[in-house]
Amino acid sequence: MPTLPSIYVFNDADAMAPALAEYILQAQAAALQRHDAFKIGVSGGSLVANLRKALLPVEGVEWGKWQIFFADERLVPLDDPESNYGLLKKDLLEYLPEGTPQPTVFHVDTALLDDALEAADAYEKVLIKSFAAKDSVRLPSFDLLLLGCGPDGHTCSLFPGHELLRENVAWVAAIEDSPKPPPRRITLTLPVVTHSLRIAFVATGGSKAEVLKTIFEEPDAGLPCSLVNEGARGKVTWFVDAPAVQGVAIQKKEWKSPSL
Repeated sequence: MPTLPSIYVFNDADAMAPALAEYILQAQAAALQRHDAFKIGVSGGSLVANLRKALLPVEGVEWGKWQIFFADERLVPLDDPESNYGLLKKDLLEYLPEGTPQPTVFHVDTALLDDALEAADAYEKVLIKSFAAKDSVRLPSFDLLLLGCGPDGHTCSLFPGHELLRENVAWVAAIEDSPKPPPRRITLTLPVVTHSLRIAFVATGGSKAEVLKTIFEEPDAGLPCSLVNEGARGKVTWFVDAPAVQGVAIQKKEWKSPSL
């Protein structure tokens, strides 16, 4: 039996925010004991707003030591509403108080927006430089991946039934037929996601209840989020609000502040 993920349920996003902040600070502290950087991968969507709600009110975030990568990215200009980098900048980074040390953010090469394969290869080289500068490694080890869950169970730009779920060599893969627009994207591959030291899913809203019921009650369905739960055994934590798990049979845990 695979180790089940930890699932924490909160009344709403406001109630979730302090716990999510504590979890991230715990991951940051562990990372900075290993090396002088906090290597974190993020996806887009509502996750970024939840990060702002969680992190801006608290002390102890060492923004200057953060290295932010993207779990996936749409191949659009950085100021396009569909850009995950643009979303992060607009909904989080621009809110940092003046004088705050800025994190290092690795965005897609905008010269390669018309060539998904080249864009994926270039972003993989960015990961190799960061994670394998001194030694050869099979896979990068993110200190933390912060992911969302789509209504269809996709995460990153890994979609149910797509051939990219079988990719086991590349660190970053191109996708040009995304069922969710825009079609041209790059994404971390499933082995890279599950190799991360910690993985947190953030899912809110009643629109997620149906797919979360499948993920937690029928985990053999093969949805990408289910595959992450299975492949990253014991390293996955879910932060959800009550509407997202309405009618879902889960073994939820009570959040207790960790010792940082």
